[in-house]
Amino acid sequence: PEASLTAPTNQTFCAGAVVPVTNINSSPAGTTYTWTKSNPAIGLAAGGNGDVPSFVAGTAGAAVETATITLTPAFGGCNGNAVSYTITVKPLPQANVPLNQIICNGAAVPAANFTSVPGAATFAWTNNNTSIGLAANGSGNIAGFSAINSGNAPVVANITVTPTLNSCTGNASAYTITIKPSPVV
Repeated sequence: PEASLTAPTNQTFCAGAVVPVTNINSSPAGTTYTWTKSNPAIGLAAGGNGDVPSFVAGTAGAAVETATITLTPAFGGCNGNAVSYTITVKPLPQANVPLNQIICNGAAVPAANFTSVPGAATFAWTNNNTSIGLAANGSGNIAGFSAINSGNAPVVANITVTPTLNSCTGNASAYTITIKPSPVV
């Protein structure tokens, strides 16, 4: 009989995700198969025999990478028709944040306009010290605001920015805003 395989569904992962073993359905019983892939950038070995193994999804840069996995069945010395499916790996965005800032009490803290690599990410941010005049969290860029420090010592706020692009969340980036107190005569 002719060997046959059922092609797995196409798969999509974020870079760094563990891609599970892809089990292949074949017939008749005892069918063996080999596989190859078209794009080395996704992190999978070049080819092999049997089920496609688990691997850590990777990308070689900031682009979405797609590989076509081609499976060829064999039974009794005869090859069957090859089937294919794709594995797509989306890169994790990296946020670009401002340098640490030192501002005097009452002065204007400039707006923070975040960018990402690759571009077009959305941003969620947190602030661990709302006494400086900035909310505890938000999304998008941070609008400028007036610095507040009603004490006698500098106040430091840690701003943490997390980018998301194509449903993939990148690593957080952080910077500080230090508000110096007003001098007292």
